[in-house]
Amino acid sequence: MGLLGDELAFARALTAQENESVMALGIRKRYAADAHLLAEGDRSSHVLIVLRGWATVSVSTDRGATRLILGLRGPGELLGEMAALDSHPRSATVRALGPVEAQLIPGDAFRRFLALHPRVSGLVIRQLTFRLRSADQERSALASLTVLQRLASRLAELSGPEPDGPYATSRPGPLHTGTVVHLAQDELAATVGATREAVAKALRLLRAQHIVRTGNRMVEVLDPTLLALLADGHQG
Repeated sequence: MGLLGDELAFARALTAQENESVMALGIRKRYAADAHLLAEGDRSSHVLIVLRGWATVSVSTDRGATRLILGLRGPGELLGEMAALDSHPRSATVRALGPVEAQLIPGDAFRRFLALHPRVSGLVIRQLTFRLRSADQERSALASLTVLQRLASRLAELSGPEPDGPYATSRPGPLHTGTVVHLAQDELAATVGATREAVAKALRLLRAQHIVRTGNRMVEVLDPTLLALLADGHQG
């Protein structure tokens, strides 16, 4: 399972000249925390390149009011490229986690640029392929893994070595260095496609085995090794 989409962020894979040329196509725009950068079902076709900040990518579910978080997108990542390329409505909503700064590029200008720059077009195709594979892995996980396994995998991913990550912060302690994931239980549930109640039950099991410690909008990973084993299906 993978929530962080940066195999190699689009802008970071560009040469200096390519980056300058791409950025010149658009304008810089700032978004407040919780603002929608892109909206599911919208007919707009522009793309965004994240310069600063992090955002969630989510889709509506059969339960109506709930949403499933598909990914986290951070600096250097390209957003909205599918609608720019196929002119279909937006397939997901992108919401700012905190203040976000991005380069907004009109879809027609982006398409013309790709037609003239095959290498950059290849980078977009690579990103689409990577995200498609990640989505397939997520669907497989939803069908085959327990909520405990999915939660353990997600916590392991979010608390891993990601210095620019939106959720994880290092917390030095007297005996170890724990990692804190700053998400509420309903937000964690949205990242693993489970109910809040199921995630609360799984967290109780993890607390009972001293794998995590929880608080207000936080989960501190105390035993990353055992967490990884649970994610792989070992029941301890």
